[in-house]
Amino acid sequence: MPQITLRCASLSAIDETARAVLDVGASVPVWLFEGDMGAGKTTFIKALCRRLGVVNLVQSPTFSLVNEYETEMGETVYHFDFYRIKSETEALDMGIEEYFDSGNYCFVEWPSKIENLWPPHPLMVRIEVEADGSRRIGLSVL
Repeated sequence: MPQITLRCASLSAIDETARAVLDVGASVPVWLFEGDMGAGKTTFIKALCRRLGVVNLVQSPTFSLVNEYETEMGETVYHFDFYRIKSETEALDMGIEEYFDSGNYCFVEWPSKIENLWPPHPLMVRIEVEADGSRRIGLSVL
């Protein structure tokens, strides 16, 4: 897949942008979210989860490392935040490989902290803040 770039003009457009991104990455279970602090990674993951029909409260798993959500259809979605992780061993100890191999959506914030553990061909989602406050979202399968 060549790199695709989408623009999210404002929070009011986030659900439509999430739909477009899900259309692109529907067949890829592991998504890696890169972006500066405050770029909107967690906010965008919340929008993705709404589109997927998640029934749980979606919030950043900064301290727990992983949150598990369930959709209306009984499917599981995993949300990781590795910002505070100290080593890849911590991710291995929590069973990251089993999560990645589950076939369920795995949304990973701060994936550079576990770069050696990425599965083959994840979807890279790069979120950049533009000068006008909009977001540029770059998508590519690695």
